[in-house]
Amino acid sequence: MRVVCFAGPSDSGKTTLVEELVPRLAETERVATVKSIHHDIEIDTPGADTHRHRTAGAEAVVGVTPELTFDITARGKQEPPREPDAEFFGTADGELRALSRVLTRLERRGYDLVVVEGFGEAPLPTILVGEREPDAVGGEVVGRGRDDLADLVEAVLALEPLGERSAGGN
Repeated sequence: MRVVCFAGPSDSGKTTLVEELVPRLAETERVATVKSIHHDIEIDTPGADTHRHRTAGAEAVVGVTPELTFDITARGKQEPPREPDAEFFGTADGELRALSRVLTRLERRGYDLVVVEGFGEAPLPTILVGEREPDAVGGEVVGRGRDDLADLVEAVLALEPLGERSAGGN
């Protein structure tokens, strides 16, 4: 499973870029999105970022707030997966631990690609959106929001799977 993070300040255009990118990626990949949310919300309200991710074509959308994690899938009432026991980010705490658990669940569900919006501190390949410096994020910068959409699609599809990167010490 490949994972890419979109990082940038609030209102910099991250969600709009995800909306533009997901349909292109979903043409050939099974795509899920994860959205970092820093406040409590009503889940999947029309117009909310997670709703926008879902209607853009993501088969699964995961939201992480200070109090809860939720995922919305197109699969209805199926048996939920057992809790993951692997961690992508080692002994990470807080938000990174929550993200690691979410990514583990999505990998077990067989997604090819996960688009993460937020979680800029995660050691993931990152597309910077808006005015943010590369040293302000935890992962390698693989693109910028101002890049051509076709170039971003190509960069994302060229990423190594997450397990192979973490096994290699990255």
